[in-house]
Amino acid sequence: MTSPVSNLRIAILTHSTNARGGVIHALELADALTQLGHTAVVHAPDPSGKGFFRKTETPAISVPASPTGSNVTSMVETRVTDYVSYFESPAHRRFDVFHAQDGISGNALTTLKQRGLIHGFARTVHHMDSFDDPRLQALQHRSIAAADQLFVVSQMWADRVAAEFSKAATVVGNGVDISRFSSKPSARDAALCDRLGVRGSPVMLCIGGVEERKNSLRIFEAFRQLRSIRPSAQLVIAGGASVLDHRTYHRQFQAALDNSGLPSGAVIHAGVLADVDMPSLYRLADTLVFASVREGFGLVVLEAMASGLPVIASHIPPFTEYLTDDEVVWCDPHSIGSIANAMATVLAEPLRSLLSAKGYRVARRHDWPRTARAHLPVYVRMQEMHHA
Repeated sequence: MTSPVSNLRIAILTHSTNARGGVIHALELADALTQLGHTAVVHAPDPSGKGFFRKTETPAISVPASPTGSNVTSMVETRVTDYVSYFESPAHRRFDVFHAQDGISGNALTTLKQRGLIHGFARTVHHMDSFDDPRLQALQHRSIAAADQLFVVSQMWADRVAAEFSKAATVVGNGVDISRFSSKPSARDAALCDRLGVRGSPVMLCIGGVEERKNSLRIFEAFRQLRSIRPSAQLVIAGGASVLDHRTYHRQFQAALDNSGLPSGAVIHAGVLADVDMPSLYRLADTLVFASVREGFGLVVLEAMASGLPVIASHIPPFTEYLTDDEVVWCDPHSIGSIANAMATVLAEPLRSLLSAKGYRVARRHDWPRTARAHLPVYVRMQEMHHA
């Protein structure tokens, strides 16, 4: 199916080639736009030179990235400069629309706009962070304030953008590929279990690595409570590729684990898995524990539900925007006891089976072509501005 809009050439810029929610959103959006008859090209700084974490239907460009130290602010500023240097070439700017998915690419496009090299740009605000470094805070603000058009993935962030920037944002949501994420077993499932050392029951899965925003410490303490009634339970924490510095929180988490008295293997740090292993990861678990204190949307919720996995989620927006009381087990993310109770509740039948069935219906409500179509009216306005 093609879009009634004439072919658009869209440059989509993201901050990394690694598997993070915003990067996945960028790649899936580009693929869906291509299926609708447009030309979408994803860009990202690539310090490793290995390219994106997975293949795409659309072209994906690794932007040359300069060496940086461990300082996050300096790294962000360097990546902005890398982007600007790349797009200084007229050959790299042959697009109708420039679309930033984050603060790094948003700042680069701001600079290019100020220099008259592009007419304007759109920016997706997946979420906003609170940075201790005023330079980082200023860069985040600049990338949003200078954008000509704004997208958000949930109404909560549309309201926040309106309150802080007095700017309207188009809600585009998120999607999931139900042909890829499913409950149908694969030969890779058992191999992944063996490789990770997943042998316990039940298996509680967290995705996003160890981060304060992901609420990892409280989830761990809740898991310790669950172990008192389910002594063979395992907690699997996957992901964690981030441009931000979470080392202090990592040390706090590791100290809590070291002092917990839990046996080796009770908590598994799976790290960043190959993209091909992600469907199996959901299938080897008994529930997804997504008790974040702040999210843009929570893309992994849809992936888990498409895989038949019951979900525990924080009873806060944006989750309350697209999930109902009978589709998820809610928890108070600031209460260890609430998270622990949710862990025990989600495992009980018949609730577990009911949530699995309803979760699949939630996943089917969210598809990437619908997300892509939500961008098109804004893209058309930007194309008209470009050719005015």
